[in-house]
Amino acid sequence: MLDTLVAWIVGDLSPSARIWTALAPALLACAYFILGLLLFLVRCAIKGVPQDEETLKRGSTILVGMFLRHYFFWVIQPLWKVVYRSGLPANALSMLSGLLGVSSGVAVAAGRFTLGGWLFLAAGILDVMDGRVARLRKEANPAGAALDSVLDRYVDSAMLMGLAWYYRDTWVLLPVLVAFLGTSLVPYVRARGEGLGINIRGGAMQRLERVLFLGVGVALSPIFEAIWFPEQKHPMHWLAVVGLVFVAIMSNVTAFSRFRALVNALAPPPPVSQHKRTKAAVFGFNALAGAIATAVDFVAVLGMVEWASFSPTIATALGCVLGGVVNYSINRLVTFRSQGAVAPQLARYTLVSATSALLNAGGVALLTLHPQLPYALGWWLARGAVYFAWNLPLQRDYVFNDPPETLMERPHAA
Repeated sequence: MLDTLVAWIVGDLSPSARIWTALAPALLACAYFILGLLLFLVRCAIKGVPQDEETLKRGSTILVGMFLRHYFFWVIQPLWKVVYRSGLPANALSMLSGLLGVSSGVAVAAGRFTLGGWLFLAAGILDVMDGRVARLRKEANPAGAALDSVLDRYVDSAMLMGLAWYYRDTWVLLPVLVAFLGTSLVPYVRARGEGLGINIRGGAMQRLERVLFLGVGVALSPIFEAIWFPEQKHPMHWLAVVGLVFVAIMSNVTAFSRFRALVNALAPPPPVSQHKRTKAAVFGFNALAGAIATAVDFVAVLGMVEWASFSPTIATALGCVLGGVVNYSINRLVTFRSQGAVAPQLARYTLVSATSALLNAGGVALLTLHPQLPYALGWWLARGAVYFAWNLPLQRDYVFNDPPETLMERPHAA
């Protein structure tokens, strides 16, 4: 018995022991929550869904709906009552959550995914309870809120740092870093919005979702590794990788959606004009103009080289000029319906196009410094980033942004 306990502590486990150390807590937790779900459904059928006031205030997300949130807070009521009656202050619960969360990162870095995953989930449950304890006991104050918020960042960072250390020699390090970026930006955009007087709380991947998907994936991953890859000394833990990639993508999507909502809420209203298109239409026509210009450029270069015997260098230069003229004309007449003076617009368009070419070339050059990244993927990443961050905004707000007096002189549609 003592030898088994020592082996479990140091992680020297057989494949079957790895399965059971991961599965035993999962079976107990699943049995509790499945039985709780059955009782919850019976309770809902008799008395209706119990409404948790704080859940109603916070709302739901597409990943974890309102029914599941009410169920979760109903099923943990026994633990909640024990914590509340213990008399522990809310700050103590926050500190305990922080300690467990940081410990989860240490465990994962050492390859103990089962232990790390369950510690991370336990920290998340305590994080839910500390605020409720503070509000119910009238202990809520700005200092406690600040402590809770900062410790949450430490917990999230500790888990991701542990994963980064474990996956430091593999490609999984990249999604770990992307997840680190997203999980940092989601609360930062919300805090920045609150500082500017704007309440930003939307998004699919909030903290409850991050804890759930990442914690469950990490905690249960050793089961699958022990079944499929029992002899590996440094297993990939593919279930954890799937949860990590999902969190990386969705947390950044959530951060971007919050960022866009914040900017839209703070930005001054655009001038009213019957000739302006919607953002979706501008994007569609602008992309179409680029595709047509590229096709014209390619056909022109092919014709000059194959049929007119131009040198490829001269043909490429002339093709770029022709493609630029086509792109400018379509955007002026169709995309933005501009009536501004042509010469100043062409000068601005030339400036934007020239800097765009330099940014694209520089971006591809930087990405090719990483030979493990396919060239084609690097090309698309550079082009996409430059298009959305430079070309489209400047064409909309700089090149074809007619001055107010021009808009006032336009005839209104009948």
